[in-house]
Amino acid sequence: MPVNDYVYDYVVIGGGTAGSVIASRLTEDPAVRVAVIEGGPSDIDRPDVLTLRRWLGLLGGDLDYDYPTTEQPRGNSHIRHSRARVLGGCSSHNTLISFRPLPSDWDEWAAAGAEGWDAAAMDPYFDRLRNNIVAVDEKDRNAIARDFVDAAQTAIGVPRVEGFNAKPFHEGVGFFDLAYHPENNKRSSASVAYLHPFLDRPNLHLMLETWAYKLELDADKRATGVRVRTKDGVEILVEASREVLVCAGAVDTPRLLLHSGVGPKQDLEALGIPVVHDLPGVGENLLDHPESVIVWETDGPIPDNSAMDSDAGLFVRRDPHSAGPDLMFHFYQIPFTDNPERLGYEKPPHGVSMTPNIPKPRSRGRLYLTSADPAVKPALDFRYFTDPEDYDGRTLVDGIRIAREIAKTQPLASWLKREVCPGPEVTSDEDLSEYARKVAHTVYHPAGTCRMGAADDEQAVVDPQLRIRGLNGVRIADASVFPTMPAVNPMIGVLMVGEKAAELLAAAPTQGGDVR
Repeated sequence: MPVNDYVYDYVVIGGGTAGSVIASRLTEDPAVRVAVIEGGPSDIDRPDVLTLRRWLGLLGGDLDYDYPTTEQPRGNSHIRHSRARVLGGCSSHNTLISFRPLPSDWDEWAAAGAEGWDAAAMDPYFDRLRNNIVAVDEKDRNAIARDFVDAAQTAIGVPRVEGFNAKPFHEGVGFFDLAYHPENNKRSSASVAYLHPFLDRPNLHLMLETWAYKLELDADKRATGVRVRTKDGVEILVEASREVLVCAGAVDTPRLLLHSGVGPKQDLEALGIPVVHDLPGVGENLLDHPESVIVWETDGPIPDNSAMDSDAGLFVRRDPHSAGPDLMFHFYQIPFTDNPERLGYEKPPHGVSMTPNIPKPRSRGRLYLTSADPAVKPALDFRYFTDPEDYDGRTLVDGIRIAREIAKTQPLASWLKREVCPGPEVTSDEDLSEYARKVAHTVYHPAGTCRMGAADDEQAVVDPQLRIRGLNGVRIADASVFPTMPAVNPMIGVLMVGEKAAELLAAAPTQGGDVR
């Protein structure tokens, strides 16, 4: 029998935000061999990737898996969900807005059955992060963004925040913290911080442009490796003598499980996929941060300096009983009209946008397969704005009204020529809701599709040690394990999941017997 040359202690599927952290931490031990399976190319020597301000040009490009959404009767059916096909994953593709999850976010996880994931337990992982997390640099603070911060503080009465990660907050306005290097606008992504300095480690093996399409499971439901296809179409079995770590993200992690026969039995049988393990929660609990947009034309060009064209934001707590903020805005120093243009609005030559979004959305969606062919993209049905009390829709209406109050407040008001969309004539709750939902977009935060939970939770896919229920030798570490959505942008939360996963692996007893 031939010996497989592709045998490692750990196989990490996905060289993205969490996968980069785990691979880096595991290979700190020179005796541990780690393979990273990444579907995209390296980000090294890629200024289009490494330059933070060029993020918009990556959307829909050759480094984007570009997943469509299903028909959304109460939302926008044209949303494309960008998922990055490059080393570093979405941290090589997004705006790198960096929020430590709020204590209420972690405590909500613990209440949902994720024992050991409460705020007190998770807080130390933030201090371990290797990323260069700093406030937007003074030279990058655009004048109109500065005036937005001043106007929001006056109009809404929220405090100015300098450093959102300094302490927990319920509301506030200010410039974001970003994972970047201000001196050259280069990313401090997961790959830059966790992999680039250690690429010479002989025990770290990157398999780039290699697509993982099926987990290898033995008769005892133990994951022994993963089947992959290289860029040249060669199919390889990559084996793990200790554990497989699935870090492919909230779309591709459940997709991989389903194609491996792990998921809802009826769905798999309907597609002719042999059922290896009936696990009904795979693909359920699909979360996102939906947002809408209100756009103004400015009297002229906006100064060009910026870190990434959306450098400041606002958090509001409308309900005093809410554990954290219940409305958020990004302030874009560009007219963000992709979706309004579909309704007939025209993009102004110069403009700005506010994008009210829902920190704690109540709608829940579902990811599912439509084909047994792993090359066919899964269906993403976010079920936007389907919560029975219409909390999500009402949140966006409140957001547009608050945005208008800020826009008519100095010093921001002196920049603005006219409201382009929805337009000042749109005033009723009903009309604002219809507009807000039709032009709704995503902040590209899919999560929750393999959620963590307690042993008696039938919909939980992983336990608090990130182990897939009913399987051995395999864990998940990415945004798919989120039981609920953090109120803030989730990238730092994913990095912290990666740090905790690496610690859990280091503490786990070594499995005996090399699969070789």
